[in-house]
Amino acid sequence: METAFDSQKYMELQTKYIRERIERFDNKLYLEFGGKLFDDFHAARVLPGFDANAKIKLLMELKDITEIIFAISAPAIEHNKMRADMGITYDMDVLRLIKSLTALGLSINSVVITQYSDQPSAMLFHNKLVSRGIKTYFHRLTKGYPTEVDTILSDEGYGANPYIETTCPLVVVTAPGPGSGKLSTCLSQIYHESKRGISAGYAKFETFPIWNLPLKHPVNLAYEAATADLRDVNMIDPYHLEQYGVTTVNYNRDIEAFPVVKTVLSRVLGEDVYHSPTDMGVNMAGYAITDDAAVRAAANQEIIRRYFKACCDARQGLIDSDIPERVELIMQQLGLREEDRPVVAAARDKQAQRQVPAVAFQLPDGRITTGRASFLMSAAASGVINAIKALAGISDHILLLPLALLEPIMKMKHDILHVRDSSLTLEDVLIALSLCEATNPTVSMAMEQLANLRGCEAHCSVMMEPTDEAMLRRLGVNVTCDPVYAEKAIYQESPSA
Repeated sequence: METAFDSQKYMELQTKYIRERIERFDNKLYLEFGGKLFDDFHAARVLPGFDANAKIKLLMELKDITEIIFAISAPAIEHNKMRADMGITYDMDVLRLIKSLTALGLSINSVVITQYSDQPSAMLFHNKLVSRGIKTYFHRLTKGYPTEVDTILSDEGYGANPYIETTCPLVVVTAPGPGSGKLSTCLSQIYHESKRGISAGYAKFETFPIWNLPLKHPVNLAYEAATADLRDVNMIDPYHLEQYGVTTVNYNRDIEAFPVVKTVLSRVLGEDVYHSPTDMGVNMAGYAITDDAAVRAAANQEIIRRYFKACCDARQGLIDSDIPERVELIMQQLGLREEDRPVVAAARDKQAQRQVPAVAFQLPDGRITTGRASFLMSAAASGVINAIKALAGISDHILLLPLALLEPIMKMKHDILHVRDSSLTLEDVLIALSLCEATNPTVSMAMEQLANLRGCEAHCSVMMEPTDEAMLRRLGVNVTCDPVYAEKAIYQESPSA
């Protein structure tokens, strides 16, 4: 994919701007950190050249002056809220992130369990954190929020929350997902700091929407598509337009919350520090785009990918049925069709030819290869084999895996593990290839090409088994599926790897 984003420039601008915002206040800034800390592949896909771990690298640049607070809501713990991209609960993700950040030498201050109302599961999580030596605090719902500012800024409001003692100029407040209470944690701390004579400030760091791109720019619309299940909507910031006469983009939740945030900050700090939601932000991503046409093209592809994901999630009952329609409306605004994703037609054509589930891969040089399901292996497994053979220049008729090697694996799955469908998954096939690599130079040539699948596009004519889809994502493949359940089939074809 063509590089269209200057990551080095972005890091330099972002670090400089955050340092300037810290200095603007009493050398104390609470920075609400939105989005993913690690592996922000959405940003990397819509901004080709963006480092998926840019936020972590940014924190590493600032780690000498930074400490981190995690916010997680008690209702999210109670209802086992999941991170859809990773398949783990919010509370487990907090533990994962703390472990990863600590290993990098970043300072973890504490965890705040927000919206607490004596949920037993929240107390169990508190105990788990404390047993690991992690400071933990409870914040209940703020009395008077959001309309009664006098109550909010009193001993009954933010004053009822415990004060979290911090020592660094930059306090990053982050969370495993939206609705975790990051903003309320920041404002509560600023109130408590003011009681101690410290004029601490607040700012928000969120990559999307990009405030200095047009409202209907594909990058901003891709953010809407990605958050369709949250029903986020990008909007022109009316406060910024009124104050400065400049059009900028924000999203509905920040715009709706701004009057309260502005009032609270003004009352606590004694002045109007911000005149708009855009003023509160510190995101510099828009200034690092080097090729707008390439970014638009990448964002258009991401929107189509999001549409297929929404369709599959709705088909499985994971999201409301109207969410795909919301993403489809975004596609219509840009004149996009499903077939604008080249691998879609290729996978569907392959299925029509062979009457079995099929997958298509678009390789880095633009070539499209396909694979199909058989009694021997899944479509994903077949597709990966054919893709790496093509990349290695290996003739299509050469078999990488002999049937004599694969049949014992299938027999073990069927007879010992009692797996109903004993055909080989992508993981099974990769392990088998690894075993052959040491003694078969042809297999070794093919395996060397696995790394070149990162960033490739793939589409399956049916919804993949979760294990296959997860493995493709681990290989860095951008995979989508038609929202169709794979029907049980008996494959009569000769086995072929």
